[in-house]
Amino acid sequence: MKNFTVETDSDGIALITWDMPEKSMNVIDATVMDELEALIEQVESDDSIKGAVITSGKKAFGAGADLTMLQSMLGTYAEEKSKDAQKAMAMLYEASSRLSLALRRLETGRKAWVAAINGTALGGCFEIALACHARVLSDDESITLGLPEAKVGLLPGGGGTQRIARLVNPQDGVQMLLQGKNQRPKKAKQLNLVHEIVPAAELIERSMQLIRDGLKPAAPWDQKGFKAPLNLWSPTGMQMLAAGNAILRKESYGNYPNAINIMKCVYEGLQLPMDTALKVEARYFAHTLTTPEARAMVRSLFINMQELNKGARRPDVETASIKKVGVIGAGFMGAGIAYVTAKAGMEVVLIDRDQEAAEKGKSYSEGLLDKAIKHRHSTEEKKQALLNLITATTDYDKLNDCDLIVEAVFEDKAIKKTVTEQTDAATADSCIFASNTSTIPISDLAKASKNPEKFIGIHFFSPVDKMMLVEIIMGEQTGDEALAMAVDYVMAIKKTPIVVNDSRGFYVNRCVMRYLSEAWNMLIEGVPVPMIDNVAKMAGMPVGPLTLNDAVAIDLSQKVIKQTIADLGEGAEDPRHIALINTLVDDHGRLGKKVGKGFYDYPPKPAKAALWPELKELYPQLSADDVLVQDLKDRYLYTIAMEAARTVEEGVVSDIREADVGAILGFGFAPYTGGPLSFIDETGLENFRLRAEELAKKYGSHFAPTPLINEMAANGDTFYNRFANDQAA
Repeated sequence: MKNFTVETDSDGIALITWDMPEKSMNVIDATVMDELEALIEQVESDDSIKGAVITSGKKAFGAGADLTMLQSMLGTYAEEKSKDAQKAMAMLYEASSRLSLALRRLETGRKAWVAAINGTALGGCFEIALACHARVLSDDESITLGLPEAKVGLLPGGGGTQRIARLVNPQDGVQMLLQGKNQRPKKAKQLNLVHEIVPAAELIERSMQLIRDGLKPAAPWDQKGFKAPLNLWSPTGMQMLAAGNAILRKESYGNYPNAINIMKCVYEGLQLPMDTALKVEARYFAHTLTTPEARAMVRSLFINMQELNKGARRPDVETASIKKVGVIGAGFMGAGIAYVTAKAGMEVVLIDRDQEAAEKGKSYSEGLLDKAIKHRHSTEEKKQALLNLITATTDYDKLNDCDLIVEAVFEDKAIKKTVTEQTDAATADSCIFASNTSTIPISDLAKASKNPEKFIGIHFFSPVDKMMLVEIIMGEQTGDEALAMAVDYVMAIKKTPIVVNDSRGFYVNRCVMRYLSEAWNMLIEGVPVPMIDNVAKMAGMPVGPLTLNDAVAIDLSQKVIKQTIADLGEGAEDPRHIALINTLVDDHGRLGKKVGKGFYDYPPKPAKAALWPELKELYPQLSADDVLVQDLKDRYLYTIAMEAARTVEEGVVSDIREADVGAILGFGFAPYTGGPLSFIDETGLENFRLRAEELAKKYGSHFAPTPLINEMAANGDTFYNRFANDQAA
C-alpha cells in the first residue's frame, strides 16, 4: 500500500501506520479512501487478526479531507447536472457518503479498533478516530482535536455530527460542531472525545493492551440500553434546541446553510437508529456541497489560503535565512510584532525613544506568555527562552547585524523618514527595511531610504498575535530579494501573506475605509444609529463599522484623513466626513475604545459597551420604517466589493485569491461569500452591475460600476474565470 503499513504482532494485533509519502500531513484523498476500505475488509476477514490499532507516522494524526477532492466531485456534479439533475445528485450523494459507509463498516465489524492519536486530528481524520471503539491520546498539550468543517462552509460528512451528538453533552457538542471548535487533550477527555491520555512513549502499547484486555468491538450506540446525552423530547432537550436555534439565528442571521444543516443533522439524527442517521447526515452533506456559500468558502478559506500560506507569491530567488529582526517602535503594534517574531525563534531588537518605553513593549510578550502558562499552553521555561530572544533598547547600533527591520512607529511621514535614515546609518546595505504603515504609500516612504530596492511594506493587523493576515506592499522600486524575504518572514511567523502593489491604503485598508465611510454616510443621512452596526452584522460582517472604528481608534481615522488631504488636497476627502470625525475627536474627545469613549461608551467591566446617547443628536434621525434594511445590507457589501474590483482594475491586486482571502482575514468581510470578488461572481456580474447602478442613483457615485465590471458583465464573465490563468501563473 502507498499510504499505510500493517504490522501484526504475536497476539494478532495489527498496527496500522498512516504515513502519506511526500506530504507533511496525512489527508484523506481518493487513494487513502481506496486503501482504507481495503484495510477495513482485510482486518475483518483475516481470522488471525484479533483487532487493529491505527496511528500516524507523522507528527500529526491527520488534517482532514483533501478539499480539492471535493472540488473535483463538484465539477463532476455540475457537468452531470446539465444532463440529468436527479442522477447528478445521486452520484454526489454516493461519492460524499463513501467515508461514512467505510467507517460504519469499521464500527460494526467483529474486530476491535483503537485510534492511537499521536498528534493533532482534525476533520475526516478525527472522524476516523471517532469511529474506533476506543481512542487513546498522547499527553501533548499542543495537540488539538476537532471538526473544523463549519469554518469552510461544510459539515462533518463521515458521521461526525452523529457520533458527537451521542458522545458529548448537548451544549458543548452543538457548539463544537457549529463553531468548528478544536479541543485540547484535557478538555477532550472531559467531553468524552477520548478514553485515555497517556505519555507519548506508552501510546501504542497502551492502545494494544486495550485490545488484549478484551475491548468490545461495539460502539455505545450499538449496544442495548444506550441513551444519548440529549433526550430531544425532554424539557431540557426542547429548551436546548430552541435556545440553540435562537443563538444560531442571532449569530449567523441565516447566512450559513451548513450551520442550519448541522442543527438539522443533530435534531433528525438523534431520533433515528445510527445507520439511518448517517444517511440523513450524508444527504445534508451532499446538499451543503452544492450551495454557493460552500463553494466560495472552500475555495477561499481552504484552497486559496493554503496556496498563499505555502508562498504562492514568493519570487524564485534565494535569500539569506532570517535570524535577527529589528522592530522600531515598542507600542502596541511593535510589541506584538516583536512577540510573534520571537515566538518563531528569531532574535529581536526592540527599539523605542526611551528605555522605559522599550521595556514596556517587551513586557507585552511577558503578559501574553503568562496567560499561556495559566491555560497550560506554555511553560515558565518556554517563557524565559522567548523573552531572552528580545532585547529592549534605544540603541540603533544594535541593529547592525539584523537581516530585517520592521518599522512600527506613528503614522507620520516625517517620523518615519527620521527612523528610516537612522536605521540606514546603523545597518548593512544587505538589510531589508519594512514599514508597517497602514495607509501611506510605500514608494513615498522609500524616498528616505538609501536602498529603495530593499524597502518594502509589511502591514500587520491588530492585535498582531491574533490576526492571521499580513499585507506585503511592493513599492515602485522594491526588488525581488526584499519580496522573497518578506514572504519568508511572514510564513515563518505562521501568518498568511498577501502581496499587493503600492496604493494609498493598499488593499485591505482601502476596503476598510469604504466600510467605515459608508457607516459615516448612514449616520449623516439619519439612519437610526443602532441599525448601522446591527444591519452590518445581518449582512455577515462579524463586527459593525462603528465598533470597528472605535477599536482601530477614531483619532487614527482623523490622522489618515489629514495625511490624505496633505498629500492630495482638500477635495480628496468628503467634507461631511471631516466634520463628523473632527466633532467626535476635537469637540468631544471621543478617540475610541482606547480611552473608553468613541461611537460607543465603554464602562468598566462587567458593564457592556453602549452607544453614546448623544450620537443620535448630531444628525436628524429617520424613522426605522423609512429605512430599507436590504439597502443597508447591500450598501456594505457592494461598496467593499466595488472597491476590491477597483484594486484589481488598477493593478493594486494582481492575484484575485489575495483579494478574497485578504478581505476575510483582514477585517472579516462576510465569510459566507468567500470574499468580495467571490461575492460578485456568485451574484453574477450582470446582476451585480444592475444592483450597483440602483445603489449609485440612491446613495452616491461610489457605487457606480467600474469599466471592468461593465465589460465583464457584457461578456458574461467572472473574476475567477477571467483571471484564472494569471492566478495559476
